[in-house]
Amino acid sequence: MKIEINDVVGRLSYKCDILFRVIDIRLLDGQRTAILYGEDYRLIADAPFHDLKKMDPREQDRLIQEFRSKEEQSFDLFRQDIELLKQKQEYTMTNAYRDEFNYFQVPGKVLHLDGDPSYLRKCLDLYERIGVPVKGVHCSETEMPNEIGPLIDKYRPNIVVVTGHDAYSKAKGAKSDINAYRHSKYFVQAVREVRRKYPHLDQLVIFAGACQSHFESLIHAGANFASSPSRVNIHALDPVYIVAKICYTGFKDSVNVWDVIRNTLTGDKGLGGVETKGMLRTGMPYKIDEEE
Repeated sequence: MKIEINDVVGRLSYKCDILFRVIDIRLLDGQRTAILYGEDYRLIADAPFHDLKKMDPREQDRLIQEFRSKEEQSFDLFRQDIELLKQKQEYTMTNAYRDEFNYFQVPGKVLHLDGDPSYLRKCLDLYERIGVPVKGVHCSETEMPNEIGPLIDKYRPNIVVVTGHDAYSKAKGAKSDINAYRHSKYFVQAVREVRRKYPHLDQLVIFAGACQSHFESLIHAGANFASSPSRVNIHALDPVYIVAKICYTGFKDSVNVWDVIRNTLTGDKGLGGVETKGMLRTGMPYKIDEEE
């Protein structure tokens, strides 16, 4: 079966467990090789044509439905978390419901840099569903260290997301060697650029990384949350769940790391971080303009 750019394929050696889209075709080591982006995981890979299977629409639909079911389950759990956070804020503002106050809430603002325009659109849709103010920018991973400083100056966010595609290659070195990763070093450089401007972890919160990224280097560079502690694949929407929880946690409260990652699609094998303060601020009064 002929395989072309933009076809959806699976890798036979991995039992077609992940859907990939072919983004490029090259000649590597004398054989035709496809460059692959994960459809739902932030993974970049390459595979020879003989290891690829073009997925028919029925197989695609089955796998897509499985993923969408997991996404909705994770979203429902996350929405319950957000509702509990809002109830806690309301309880505090109304003096345990003894007083009536008209108040408003200002969640943290997010700047989301993504190396994949398709994933960026998915993330922006989820931010909108949750109600997080966000500016999304498509930027290749290699250019993120150069682009992130001016973008922060322009949009002045409270939270920065630096993500896209990544992968570890055993052939390039040990897991401790950052040069064995496709894009981890660029994520690390971008995080360092942010920390030159905002060195305090609670002044500006950073999520950085993608599938199989070098977690330790990202945390040491100054990220509050990062991927991937066990070098596993992370879901395309995992960064949104993490930063949204921070956005809706009061600035006087700390975000427990386990509370943040427990309802993500990947969990603690793919995501981790350090204790971080929330970004939500509550104000009053909330005034509704009256019609004259």
